Amino acid sequence: MTEHHIPGARVVAADLAFPEGPVAMPDGSVVLVEIRGQQLTRIATDGRKETIAKIPGGPNGAALGPSGKIYVCNNGGFSWKESRGVWGPGPLDPVDYIGGSIQRVDLSSGEVETVVDSCNGRKPLGPNDLIFDKEGGLWFSDFGKRRSRDIDLGAVYYLKPGLTQIVEVIFPLQQPNGIGLSPDGNDPVRS
Repeated sequence: MTEHHIPGARVVAADLAFPEGPVAMPDGSVVLVEIRGQQLTRIATDGRKETIAKIPGGPNGAALGPSGKIYVCNNGGFSWKESRGVWGPGPLDPVDYIGGSIQRVDLSSGEVETVVDSCNGRKPLGPNDLIFDKEGGLWFSDFGKRRSRDIDLGAVYYLKPGLTQIVEVIFPLQQPNGIGLSPDGNDPVRS
């Protein structure tokens, strides 16, 4: 959308490759993922774009963690198609799907490390969005994966404070797309 569509709004960045998961940073910049661009990007207050890290697969959601690093839901990737000048998810059987995971990105070095890629032997298929609770635990939704003739069900997972132990909290869910916390900061709310 351009600034004349919403009174008082202004465009701060353009030409992003399917942006999602914006995180407002203390310095006024915004850090976001570009799913199609497979990267984590910082938008400065003056609109300059900086690539923080390349993230193969499909970086889908982002959150600032208690460690000061950005945590990313990686949906594993999907194919893309262009329709009338707009790029969107394409064929449902991506040839380059790498599997879902939660990753952590150091904002200074751009180093990407995988925090979790399974729960009791079951791999998350399409992690979508994430949020930290007040204790430092990490909630995330797993959208699942769609294919041309079938669909995998999704779930909600919780990484306990310390981020070393993961629990599947809710299963099955049909394509949970997003997650938040109730006003008291405890119970997950999913959409």
